[in-house]
Order: sequence, then structure tokens, then C-alpha cells
Amino acid sequence: MLYQFEFRTYQRKFKRPLRTSHGIWDIRSGIILRLFGENNQIGWGEIAPLSWFGSESFEQALDFCNSLSGNISSEMIFAISGELPACQFGFESALSNSRSPLNKGGHGGTAPTKGGTRNILKVPLIKGDLGGSRLRLKSTLIAGSVLRSHQSRKGGRNILKVPLIKGDLGGSRLRLKWTLIAGSVLRSHQSKEVGNEEEKNRFSGLLPAGETALQVLQVLWLEGYRTFKWKIGVAAIEQELNIFQQLIEAMHNLCDRESAFLRLDANGGLSYSQAKTWLEACDKVKATPDFSADIEFLEQPLPVTQFQEMVELNAIYATPIALDESAANLDRIQECYSQGWRGIFVIKPAICGSPSQLRKFCQTHNIDAVFSSVFETEIGRQAALNFATQLSLNKRALGFGTDSWFDDNHSILDFRF
Repeated sequence: MLYQFEFRTYQRKFKRPLRTSHGIWDIRSGIILRLFGENNQIGWGEIAPLSWFGSESFEQALDFCNSLSGNISSEMIFAISGELPACQFGFESALSNSRSPLNKGGHGGTAPTKGGTRNILKVPLIKGDLGGSRLRLKSTLIAGSVLRSHQSRKGGRNILKVPLIKGDLGGSRLRLKWTLIAGSVLRSHQSKEVGNEEEKNRFSGLLPAGETALQVLQVLWLEGYRTFKWKIGVAAIEQELNIFQQLIEAMHNLCDRESAFLRLDANGGLSYSQAKTWLEACDKVKATPDFSADIEFLEQPLPVTQFQEMVELNAIYATPIALDESAANLDRIQECYSQGWRGIFVIKPAICGSPSQLRKFCQTHNIDAVFSSVFETEIGRQAALNFATQLSLNKRALGFGTDSWFDDNHSILDFRF
């Protein structure tokens, strides 16, 4: 099938720069894709490259999009080179959620019903969204696939009022508060609602490097997070070990008849001796009786080139090692698996490559995977979460607790089509 294809770039500035052993990251750049198919089908995708992690660069992804003639077929999408893993993910995601219009019972872009300027589209809401009610969508934006809306209550029914902006398909400004993607209504704000804390408990909250983590821990705890990820390998190891002790003690003190988990992420920035020091410190925590804070794993302690050393350390210490940069894309995951790795893989779907090929590999080998964000927008996030939910065999917290790193979560996207 042939699809019309449009794309727009975006930039999002972090509230505070993200510091890792790779350096400082202050702006997330990416590309939003829109596919138009037959019968008003619309598919949305996102290309969110991370070149320093192993994907193509933003410039390479943009060059690829510019090389297309405005049309792309499903055959072309599945033939995208593995050297463009973020493009593979973005285009396959857009294709997968464009195939079945929602008003036919599928999970793709919807087509507006007839009725002039006050179109009403009744959509059966997926279980769990806004209490399982039906939605009445007034005036759909872009064939109902993306909605700008707010919620009101009338007679016990949830109503989404969607003002139709003049020129929606001809260059109007698009601001997403609520997003209808792949058949789900996604909240893109941090409101306190029933089930919100339970939802946060599904995710791990990302703590900043350094002492600031101690303050952010308190905030994320109140929001419902019970699994946390902390970047290490950024400052001197003595300083970070001191903060580490304060951090786990603070987590223990916050716990009330429940457990909390900490993930340490070195982004390949430790030496072999430093990795051993960290693993010894983690093992001491795990061996402490009646201590509520536990270390879930040490993520990518060594560079990708030191794979065998990580295999050795994983066999020696009680604290597991998780591969991250070493598992940056499907080719690397397959290589590590073929070399005998049966430990934890941290998989970032948005830069890992073809979702269909990755799904087949994960289902065939039943790998222990932790799925994680690359700070994509709601479009890429939902596609990645759909994928992660299907394949999270061990029910580990998903690494998507990143909302607090941006100021624009109330208007996730602001661009022109």
C-alpha cells in the first residue's frame, strides 16, 4: 500500500541538562511523522535518534526523510536500513497504527463522521481510560487521530470537547493536551487522578546525577514512584559513593511496609576497578537485614568493548549487571545473546530498530528485558509503551518516568503541518 508522507521536526529543552558519562544533553531533537493511507487512515510515528548511544544522528534521519518524495509504501518501510534504527521504529510505528480506523474497531487513526461542523464520533474507550466510559468527540482534529481537548463531566458521562481549529489540515498550530494515538487516550499532564500513583509505580523515575538526586527523590516518591534510576560515573567515585549511601538511607526511611528499588546507570563510564567498588557497595546493601531499599541492578558499568569483563563481573557479584549501550540496537542485542549473555537487557525501543524484528527476537528467546525511554514525545512514548507492555516478561518497572525532565508536558507538541 502507498502512503502519503509528511514530517516535522521538533526540539524540546530539558528543565535541567541531563548529565551522564557521555557528557551534557540539554535539547532533545526529533521528527514527527504522519502517514495518510486509504479510507482516511492516519498513522503517527516519531523518530527520536540518540547518536551517542548507537543510533543514527538527527541529521542522518532528517536526510532520509528529505530523500523521500512525499510517498512511501509499506514495502519501503520494512526495507529501511538497519543503519537507521530510529527511522525503522518511527515509520513502522506509524504504519502499525494507521492500518485499522478506530471507528471500525481497530487501533489506528479515526475518520470523522458526517454532520457538518459539529461532527460527533462515539468511540468505545479501551478499558482503564477515564473509568471505562464512552467518549463523545466533538469536531475531530486531523481525521480524529490527534485531539486538542479538555475533560468535563455532564450527567456522569465524560465529555471531550474538541474545538475545530480553522485550517487544521493546512498549517494550523497544533497543541496536544490529550492525544488519541493507536486507539488510546493518553494523559500528557501530571494531574492527581485515581490510579495515577499506581501508574507511576509501573515506571522507574529518573534521578539527576549528583546531590540533586536527594531532593528529586522526595518529589518523585510523593508522586508514587518506587523504582528509581540514578546516573553515576559523572563525578569522583568517592563523592558519588557518599551520595549513594545517603540516597539508599533516604529510600529506606521513606518506605513504610513496602520496598523500593534503585538502579545505578554508569553509561559505560567506569573502569574495571571502579565497577568492582560499586558492585561491592551494592552487595553490602543487598545483604543488610531488614533494609527496605534494594539495588535492582548496575547498568552498563563498562564500555561496550569490555563485554567479557561485564560477563565475569555478572557471575561474581550478587548485584546483577544490565547491558544498556551494549544492547543499543537489535544487532547488538543479538550479538550479546550469541556470545552467551543471559542477564538483563535494557532496551530502548525508539532507537532499537524494527519493532517487528525485535518483537520476534524477544518472543523467541524470552530475554529478561527492561524497556526504557529516550525522552521521546507522547507519540513515540506510546508506541514504545505498547511494545514494552507486550514483552515485559518479568514485570520490571518500565524506564519511562521522564515527564519531570521537561516543562512542556501540558502541550507536548507545538508545530505546524
